Amino acid sequence: MNFKRWALGAAVLLSAGTLANCSQILGEAAQGDGITTAMLVGADADSANWISHGRTYSEQRYSPLDGVNRENVGQLGLAWYADMDTGRGQEATPLVIDGRLYLTTAWSKVKAFDATTGEKLWEYDPKVPGETAVKACCDVVNRGLAAYGDKLFFGTLDGRLIALDRESGKPLWEKVTVDQSKSYTITGAPRVIDDKIIIGNGGAEFGVRGYVAAYSPDDGEELWKFYTVPEGGDPKDAPAYLQKAAETWNMDVLGASDAIGGGGTVWDSMAYDPELDLLYVGVGNGSPWNRAYRSPGKDGTGEGDNLYLSSIVAIRPKTGEYVWHYQTTPGETWDFTATQHIILADMEIDGKPRKVLMQAPKNGFFYVIDRETGKFISAKPYVSVNWASGIDPVTGRPIENPETRVDKTGKPALVTPGALGGHNWHPMAYSPNEKLVYIPAFEAGMMYAPEANWKPDTARGFNVGFNLGAGDLPPDGGFRKQVAGSLRGMLVAWDPVAQKARWTVEHPGPWNGGLLATGGGLVFQGTTGSEFNAYDAGTGEKLWSFAAQTGVVAPPVTYTVNGEQYVAVLAGWGGAYALSVDGDLINRKAPVRNISRLLVFKLGGTAKLPPEPALSELPLDPPPSTASPEVIAVGQAKYGRYCAVCHAPGAVGSTVLPDLRRAGSLESAAAWSAVVEGGALKDNGMASFAGSLSKAEIEAIRAYVIKRANEDKALETSEKIARK
Repeated sequence: MNFKRWALGAAVLLSAGTLANCSQILGEAAQGDGITTAMLVGADADSANWISHGRTYSEQRYSPLDGVNRENVGQLGLAWYADMDTGRGQEATPLVIDGRLYLTTAWSKVKAFDATTGEKLWEYDPKVPGETAVKACCDVVNRGLAAYGDKLFFGTLDGRLIALDRESGKPLWEKVTVDQSKSYTITGAPRVIDDKIIIGNGGAEFGVRGYVAAYSPDDGEELWKFYTVPEGGDPKDAPAYLQKAAETWNMDVLGASDAIGGGGTVWDSMAYDPELDLLYVGVGNGSPWNRAYRSPGKDGTGEGDNLYLSSIVAIRPKTGEYVWHYQTTPGETWDFTATQHIILADMEIDGKPRKVLMQAPKNGFFYVIDRETGKFISAKPYVSVNWASGIDPVTGRPIENPETRVDKTGKPALVTPGALGGHNWHPMAYSPNEKLVYIPAFEAGMMYAPEANWKPDTARGFNVGFNLGAGDLPPDGGFRKQVAGSLRGMLVAWDPVAQKARWTVEHPGPWNGGLLATGGGLVFQGTTGSEFNAYDAGTGEKLWSFAAQTGVVAPPVTYTVNGEQYVAVLAGWGGAYALSVDGDLINRKAPVRNISRLLVFKLGGTAKLPPEPALSELPLDPPPSTASPEVIAVGQAKYGRYCAVCHAPGAVGSTVLPDLRRAGSLESAAAWSAVVEGGALKDNGMASFAGSLSKAEIEAIRAYVIKRANEDKALETSEKIARK
């Protein structure tokens, strides 16, 4: 391709306002020479395709396409669908290039389809070992691909970066990007900037040290690595930015154990400004969560801001050089990550044009920051918040409520938001027409109870320093229903200049899907309630809805082929909330199940989904509870640390993973031990816990689950009698 001729032509077309013709040229470029740096920089002009994770480097997830609009969205129908071969959470953003659609699924698989017919073109399975699942905090998900040249790039759950031939799906190279002896995982999508593949990783719940790194698209050679927290020991030989960070940590403790790596993983959000040549990365929580154990002070509480946890950091993508940072939650102790979606936009604030960066991180405040300098502009709560009364307008630091500062032993506190945040990984969207940011927000507080005498475990389980079983609900239907009733899900249309909601749509529950805004005046979103909806971008009025048969958490995309507009979304219930909270069937009229599918829509689409399968559920029929209260108490504590993250607090299991109250192995100590100690189901994701739990503790967990199953069986029986 003659790049100069392409760039000149694109500029002329843009100046003339002929966006459709420019889109056609860009589409032809994708077909002829593959994805180039110029195309990624100019992706906003290519409305036909969706060539990068957030459509553009600004990550606005806005498409100017208006073929589907407020007036005709009621005619939207299913064009085609494709069933996935993984029954776990589906969180990926598809890429669409030259009439082909590419996506990743749970377990890091990749598939390619004809974007108009749904014909499967190829698929690739990296064969992630099943036992890797115990290293993942929040399901075996994958959020997407990057495209560059004639290759596709993606990360695998076990920490590999893989390049595929885009035409055939054949693997070209793979690079192990993490220490696979530790609990690192990759679930986020890579980005391509200036001939570099950039990706981070997860694992802060398990004791790792976070970083983001760049790799060559030709062979996977590592080009630079940017650590987000200092290494334990003497920092004098570290880069200047890490020496600065070391001043905010207790360096005698950091890194003293393999399970106190500091955390700060860059597991999801990135954005890039080509004019400023700045890459913005969102940094995660501390490891362990509880600052009293991660960076203890003399009085038993935690000390220090612990840079660069819970921060947005700007770096040079060519070299990995630090430029600036802004920390949303200094001294974080609540799992308040700043890895949530970052959006770049230019807007007028106080009568002056500003280049801003916007984020709604877990801590509940919506931030507007100057993306040139990292200076704080404004922040207001977008959900209910009790850990801080506000953000100091001068310093940009939170004004904390000391009663919720729980990084000490023996003092629990109910904190809002909780560890799931006020907004999690689900992408927001920004409409330059409405000048609104659309936030998939929710409210779900959490009881934080510091774990006394906590010791890290380098083998298995969360290393967080809190008792994750402390919030177990008693077997009381009324109280449990009150708690479930306090959970709220919301689609919030947020005015980032006025720092307030313009409108809000209430959802049946939390954990609703990512957003797409379009030039047709629409906002698309899936829901916990197994719907895929279109709303009026200006008013929030629901204009269209599709029964998806499963919870939709992934973000939609839109594209055109031969001038016809399509909207696509990957459906499939899963993720942290689905695993840890979803299973209380007593409080749900219709439990959300996983039916993993790609759904693609167009005006006049007439395809139909097969009938929704009946929900079959084994009755609660546990053996009698005969263990002593002391044994059950041990089982409850160990269950909270090692089991609750996947099988839910209180053993009230989800519809995604097995409900242990109904497990066949519950009847037999030997069968239970074969799974938990022997690893009989490791290929399904249930690895052995022999290195972390003794035989007696494994049996105590079984006793606790038996007790809980009997409690819930009695509760269900009493409710049935009451209904009669």
